[in-house]
Amino acid sequence: MSGGHRLGRRFGWLWAAYGTSALGTWLAFGALPLIAIQVLHSGPAEVAALSSAGAAVGAVVAVPLGPWVEFRRKRPVLIAMDLVRCAALLTVPVAFALGVLTFVQLLLVSVVVAAADITFRAASGAYLKTLLPAGDLLVANARFESTAWTTTIIGPPLGGAAIAFLGPVATVVADAVSYLLSALGIRAMGGPEPVPERREAARLRAGDLLDGWRHLLADATLRPLLFNTALFNGLVMASGPLLAVLMLGRLGFAPWQYGLAFAVPSIGGLLGSRLARPLVARFGQREVLVGAGALRALWPVGLAFLGPGTGGLLLVMGVEFGLILCCGVFNPVCATYRLERTPADRVARTLSAWAVTTKAGTALLTAVWGVLGALLGPRTAIGLAGVLLLATPLLLPRRAAAHDTGHGLGRSTVGPDGAALIHHRQTGQ
Repeated sequence: MSGGHRLGRRFGWLWAAYGTSALGTWLAFGALPLIAIQVLHSGPAEVAALSSAGAAVGAVVAVPLGPWVEFRRKRPVLIAMDLVRCAALLTVPVAFALGVLTFVQLLLVSVVVAAADITFRAASGAYLKTLLPAGDLLVANARFESTAWTTTIIGPPLGGAAIAFLGPVATVVADAVSYLLSALGIRAMGGPEPVPERREAARLRAGDLLDGWRHLLADATLRPLLFNTALFNGLVMASGPLLAVLMLGRLGFAPWQYGLAFAVPSIGGLLGSRLARPLVARFGQREVLVGAGALRALWPVGLAFLGPGTGGLLLVMGVEFGLILCCGVFNPVCATYRLERTPADRVARTLSAWAVTTKAGTALLTAVWGVLGALLGPRTAIGLAGVLLLATPLLLPRRAAAHDTGHGLGRSTVGPDGAALIHHRQTGQ
């Protein structure tokens, strides 16, 4: 998958830990809403709140965690976040077995997991920048991206089979165990880690909370990338529930067809992640970043023309394949550029601010598009999202920043933030 480029034993453990937790996540994809529906008999409003409010509140909770992570050793933070997610998820089967499971508990678990996810991503990006030289970062990012799409392909079908035979609570247990295994893998890495510059950070300053946003908004190229990613991810994800209503309801697709329509195109993510490095080597980082970022916005509008039958299924698969292929190229290059452009003593705060912004934007747009879907119909709302997505390339950086010298948006080696799991139906960059 990587042309034989070796990144060392410690990265191997980190990669294996990421792959394990990613597989667990996709095995349990949709498990909490399914438990709410099947076990607690929750209605549509409660299920929507579980999906959107949990992520939104988790993002708010994560705001002070970015600066908290910045001034601490990152590997213990990664292990702690894995253990927090494991413990939170394990409360679900325990409460279920005791007959005391409630919707409030599911919502709290969703919040804790969302906050821990953001914190883990921030810490992993900062740790990876100290673990590998700059020239190896794109290779690492491409491997994470390939792993993410591989688990996207195999996880949901296996999870669906497990739910069918054992129930949704079993997949929550599998997800919790995957975080435990991830923590053990990160612990097995060993080796030294640079000491943070500010060790007295137990007392956070008020300004620390905003430092990540200050850096992003002050940078002439990171600022448009942030706005582009937040809007793109939010619009794509906001149309996801409406597409499910359209396909499974009005157009009469079977659930297995709906799953197939999104599982098979994920192969495009594998292909895109493998193409990222050679494309950057040939055309340059800026050209690939802008080109792939623009091309990924062209596909979703095609979903407005979705019809029934085999033709409709092929249309969804074609649109999703093109979208995911472009995302597979864009994601590692964008993640790499963020790391290159961010000072080592501000990486965790910057990545945390990025994740909080995109998650909050996605929650807001999902709520808005839910209302639009009810007022205009799902097809019209999907088409509107697709049209607005066509404008998102205008937010991509138009030129390299003035102080880029041989790297950044030029022809250079690039690298990743480590643990971004991107999918058009779930959160991304």
